[in-house]
Amino acid sequence: MRIKKILKIIGGLIVFLTLPSLLFFGFIYFKYNEDLPIGVKGEQADALANKMLDALDYKTYQATNYLEWTFKGRHHYKWKKDKNICDVLWKNYKVRLHLNENSLSQAYINNLEIKGKQRSELLKKAIDYFNNDSFWLVAPYKVFDPNVERSLVKQENGQDALLVTYNTGGSTPGDSYLWILDDDGKPNSYKMWTSILPIDGLPASWTDWVITESGAQLPTHHSLFFLGLDMGEVKGTK
Repeated sequence: MRIKKILKIIGGLIVFLTLPSLLFFGFIYFKYNEDLPIGVKGEQADALANKMLDALDYKTYQATNYLEWTFKGRHHYKWKKDKNICDVLWKNYKVRLHLNENSLSQAYINNLEIKGKQRSELLKKAIDYFNNDSFWLVAPYKVFDPNVERSLVKQENGQDALLVTYNTGGSTPGDSYLWILDDDGKPNSYKMWTSILPIDGLPASWTDWVITESGAQLPTHHSLFFLGLDMGEVKGTK
Protein backbone atom coordinates (compact mmCIF):
# COMPACT_ATOMS: atom_id res chain seq x y z
CA MET A 1 0.00 0.00 0.00
CA ARG A 2 2.91 2.32 0.79
CA ILE A 3 4.43 1.82 -2.68
CA LYS A 4 1.06 2.43 -4.31
CA LYS A 5 0.67 5.67 -2.39
CA ILE A 6 4.17 6.83 -3.40
CA LEU A 7 3.45 6.06 -7.06
CA LYS A 8 0.18 7.98 -6.82
CA ILE A 9 1.98 11.00 -5.36
CA ILE A 10 4.65 10.85 -8.08
CA GLY A 11 1.96 10.60 -10.74
CA GLY A 12 0.17 13.59 -9.26
CA LEU A 13 3.37 15.63 -9.28
CA ILE A 14 4.03 14.77 -12.92
CA VAL A 15 0.52 15.87 -13.91
CA PHE A 16 0.84 19.01 -11.79
CA LEU A 17 4.14 19.98 -13.42
CA THR A 18 3.37 19.01 -17.01
CA LEU A 19 -0.30 19.94 -17.40
CA PRO A 20 0.24 23.75 -17.28
CA SER A 21 3.03 23.39 -19.83
CA LEU A 22 0.83 21.31 -22.11
CA LEU A 23 -2.05 23.77 -21.79
CA PHE A 24 0.27 26.71 -22.52
CA PHE A 25 1.76 24.95 -25.55
CA GLY A 26 -1.73 24.14 -26.81
CA PHE A 27 -2.80 27.77 -26.44
CA ILE A 28 0.28 29.03 -28.31
CA TYR A 29 -0.09 26.36 -30.99
CA PHE A 30 -3.72 27.16 -31.83
CA LYS A 31 -3.12 30.91 -31.59
CA TYR A 32 -0.02 31.16 -33.80
CA ASN A 33 0.56 27.98 -35.79
CA GLU A 34 -0.03 28.54 -39.50
CA ASP A 35 1.06 27.04 -42.78
CA LEU A 36 3.90 28.58 -44.72
CA PRO A 37 2.29 31.16 -47.03
CA ILE A 38 2.64 30.89 -50.78
CA GLY A 39 4.24 33.91 -52.35
CA VAL A 40 5.10 35.09 -55.82
CA LYS A 41 8.76 35.23 -56.82
CA GLY A 42 10.20 37.72 -59.24
CA GLU A 43 10.74 41.43 -59.72
CA GLN A 44 8.10 42.61 -57.25
CA ALA A 45 9.55 40.46 -54.46
CA ASP A 46 13.06 41.71 -55.21
CA ALA A 47 11.79 45.29 -55.30
CA LEU A 48 10.27 44.88 -51.82
CA ALA A 49 13.54 43.36 -50.55
CA ASN A 50 15.45 46.32 -51.95
CA LYS A 51 12.97 48.72 -50.35
CA MET A 52 13.73 47.09 -46.99
CA LEU A 53 17.48 47.41 -47.56
CA ASP A 54 17.10 51.05 -48.57
CA ALA A 55 15.10 51.77 -45.41
CA LEU A 56 17.98 50.31 -43.38
CA ASP A 57 20.70 52.10 -45.39
CA TYR A 58 22.32 48.86 -46.54
CA LYS A 59 25.39 50.62 -47.96
CA THR A 60 26.26 51.90 -44.51
CA TYR A 61 25.99 48.38 -43.11
CA GLN A 62 28.25 47.11 -45.89
CA ALA A 63 30.85 49.72 -44.95
CA THR A 64 30.74 48.65 -41.30
CA ASN A 65 33.84 46.53 -40.73
CA TYR A 66 33.45 45.59 -37.05
CA LEU A 67 30.44 44.39 -35.06
CA GLU A 68 30.20 43.51 -31.39
CA TRP A 69 27.26 42.24 -29.34
CA THR A 70 26.25 39.83 -26.57
CA PHE A 71 23.36 37.43 -27.16
CA LYS A 72 21.10 36.91 -24.12
CA GLY A 73 24.01 37.74 -21.81
CA ARG A 74 25.62 34.38 -22.64
CA HIS A 75 27.56 34.54 -25.90
CA HIS A 76 29.82 37.49 -26.70
CA TYR A 77 30.94 38.29 -30.24
CA LYS A 78 33.69 40.43 -31.76
CA TRP A 79 33.25 40.15 -35.51
CA LYS A 80 35.79 41.64 -37.90
CA LYS A 81 33.29 41.66 -40.71
CA ASP A 82 35.70 42.90 -43.37
CA LYS A 83 37.99 39.92 -42.71
CA ASN A 84 35.14 37.55 -41.72
CA ILE A 85 36.88 36.57 -38.51
CA CYS A 86 34.86 36.41 -35.31
CA ASP A 87 35.84 35.80 -31.69
CA VAL A 88 33.09 33.84 -29.91
CA LEU A 89 33.32 33.86 -26.12
CA TRP A 90 31.21 32.02 -23.54
CA LYS A 91 31.96 30.72 -20.04
CA ASN A 92 35.71 30.00 -20.05
CA TYR A 93 35.83 29.26 -23.79
CA LYS A 94 37.03 31.36 -26.67
CA VAL A 95 36.91 30.39 -30.33
CA ARG A 96 38.39 32.48 -33.10
CA LEU A 97 36.35 31.57 -36.14
CA HIS A 98 37.89 32.08 -39.57
CA LEU A 99 34.57 31.95 -41.38
CA ASN A 100 36.13 31.82 -44.84
CA GLU A 101 38.68 29.13 -43.92
CA ASN A 102 37.59 27.00 -40.99
CA SER A 103 40.90 25.10 -40.84
CA LEU A 104 42.54 28.28 -39.50
CA SER A 105 40.09 28.57 -36.59
CA GLN A 106 41.44 28.29 -33.05
CA ALA A 107 39.87 27.21 -29.76
CA TYR A 108 40.90 28.11 -26.21
CA ILE A 109 39.95 27.07 -22.69
CA ASN A 110 41.08 29.51 -20.00
CA ASN A 111 43.21 31.18 -22.70
CA LEU A 112 45.09 27.94 -23.41
CA GLU A 113 44.82 26.74 -27.01
CA ILE A 114 43.50 23.22 -27.45
CA LYS A 115 43.72 20.76 -30.31
CA GLY A 116 42.17 17.49 -31.41
CA LYS A 117 38.64 16.32 -30.79
CA GLN A 118 37.84 18.94 -28.17
CA ARG A 119 38.88 21.69 -30.61
CA SER A 120 36.53 20.25 -33.25
CA GLU A 121 33.65 20.10 -30.78
CA LEU A 122 34.17 23.70 -29.68
CA LEU A 123 34.46 24.91 -33.27
CA LYS A 124 31.13 23.28 -34.15
CA LYS A 125 29.46 24.76 -31.09
CA ALA A 126 30.86 28.22 -31.85
CA ILE A 127 29.69 28.04 -35.47
CA ASP A 128 26.19 27.02 -34.37
CA TYR A 129 26.13 29.88 -31.86
CA PHE A 130 27.36 32.34 -34.47
CA ASN A 131 24.88 31.22 -37.13
CA ASN A 132 21.94 31.64 -34.77
CA ASP A 133 23.00 34.71 -32.82
CA SER A 134 24.32 36.73 -35.76
CA PHE A 135 21.08 36.08 -37.64
CA TRP A 136 19.19 37.86 -34.88
CA LEU A 137 21.53 40.81 -35.44
CA VAL A 138 21.86 41.09 -39.22
CA ALA A 139 19.06 38.98 -40.77
CA PRO A 140 17.52 41.83 -42.82
CA TYR A 141 20.83 42.33 -44.61
CA LYS A 142 20.96 38.69 -45.75
CA VAL A 143 17.96 38.66 -48.08
CA PHE A 144 20.15 38.56 -51.20
CA ASP A 145 22.59 35.93 -49.93
CA PRO A 146 23.38 33.06 -52.34
CA ASN A 147 20.62 30.43 -52.70
CA VAL A 148 18.03 32.63 -50.99
CA GLU A 149 14.51 32.77 -52.41
CA ARG A 150 12.36 35.88 -52.08
CA SER A 151 8.59 35.91 -52.56
CA LEU A 152 5.92 38.57 -52.29
CA VAL A 153 3.06 37.61 -49.95
CA LYS A 154 -0.21 39.53 -49.88
CA GLN A 155 -1.47 39.73 -46.29
CA GLU A 156 -5.10 39.73 -45.19
CA ASN A 157 -4.93 43.49 -44.58
CA GLY A 158 -3.83 43.99 -48.17
CA GLN A 159 -0.25 44.94 -47.34
CA ASP A 160 2.75 43.25 -48.92
CA ALA A 161 5.14 41.12 -46.87
CA LEU A 162 8.46 39.58 -47.88
CA LEU A 163 8.92 35.82 -47.57
CA VAL A 164 12.58 34.78 -47.47
CA THR A 165 13.71 31.14 -47.63
CA TYR A 166 17.31 30.05 -47.02
CA ASN A 167 17.87 26.91 -49.08
CA THR A 168 21.51 26.45 -48.05
CA GLY A 169 23.95 27.76 -45.47
CA GLY A 170 23.71 28.28 -41.73
CA SER A 171 23.00 25.47 -39.30
CA THR A 172 19.37 24.86 -40.37
CA PRO A 173 18.96 25.28 -44.15
CA GLY A 174 15.38 25.39 -45.40
CA ASP A 175 14.13 27.88 -42.82
CA SER A 176 11.71 30.61 -43.93
CA TYR A 177 10.91 34.06 -42.54
CA LEU A 178 8.04 36.39 -43.41
CA TRP A 179 9.13 40.00 -42.94
CA ILE A 180 6.41 42.45 -41.89
CA LEU A 181 7.40 45.97 -42.96
CA ASP A 182 6.16 49.46 -42.19
CA ASP A 183 5.15 51.90 -44.92
CA ASP A 184 8.77 52.94 -45.46
CA GLY A 185 9.92 49.34 -45.80
CA LYS A 186 11.62 49.07 -42.40
CA PRO A 187 11.12 45.72 -40.63
CA ASN A 188 9.07 45.70 -37.45
CA SER A 189 8.65 41.91 -37.08
CA TYR A 190 8.89 38.57 -38.83
CA LYS A 191 7.18 35.21 -38.61
CA MET A 192 9.32 32.08 -38.52
CA TRP A 193 9.08 28.64 -40.08
CA THR A 194 12.16 26.84 -38.78
CA SER A 195 13.20 23.27 -38.11
CA ILE A 196 14.07 23.96 -34.46
CA LEU A 197 10.72 25.49 -33.47
CA PRO A 198 7.71 23.21 -32.83
CA ILE A 199 5.22 25.86 -33.95
CA ASP A 200 5.15 27.36 -37.46
CA GLY A 201 4.64 31.07 -37.98
CA LEU A 202 5.81 32.29 -34.59
CA PRO A 203 6.23 36.10 -34.58
CA ALA A 204 9.24 38.00 -33.24
CA SER A 205 9.70 41.75 -33.03
CA TRP A 206 12.29 43.84 -34.87
CA THR A 207 11.54 47.24 -33.39
CA ASP A 208 14.35 48.12 -30.95
CA TRP A 209 16.88 49.58 -33.36
CA VAL A 210 20.03 51.56 -32.62
CA ILE A 211 22.22 53.57 -34.98
CA THR A 212 25.80 52.50 -34.31
CA GLU A 213 28.94 54.62 -34.55
CA SER A 214 29.36 53.54 -38.18
CA GLY A 215 25.78 54.58 -38.97
CA ALA A 216 24.56 50.99 -39.38
CA GLN A 217 21.09 50.24 -38.01
CA LEU A 218 21.05 47.15 -35.80
CA PRO A 219 18.57 45.68 -33.29
CA THR A 220 19.21 45.68 -29.55
CA HIS A 221 16.28 43.53 -28.41
CA HIS A 222 13.62 41.16 -29.74
CA SER A 223 10.35 40.08 -28.17
CA LEU A 224 9.15 36.50 -28.62
CA PHE A 225 5.89 35.89 -26.69
CA PHE A 226 6.68 37.03 -23.17
CA LEU A 227 10.38 36.26 -23.69
CA GLY A 228 13.05 38.80 -24.51
CA LEU A 229 16.12 38.21 -26.66
CA ASP A 230 18.59 40.85 -25.57
CA MET A 231 21.50 41.69 -27.88
CA GLY A 232 23.53 43.50 -25.24
CA GLU A 233 25.52 46.61 -26.13
CA VAL A 234 25.54 46.54 -29.90
CA LYS A 235 28.55 48.20 -31.52
CA GLY A 236 29.36 48.85 -35.14
CA THR A 237 32.42 50.73 -36.39
CA LYS A 238 34.20 51.32 -39.66
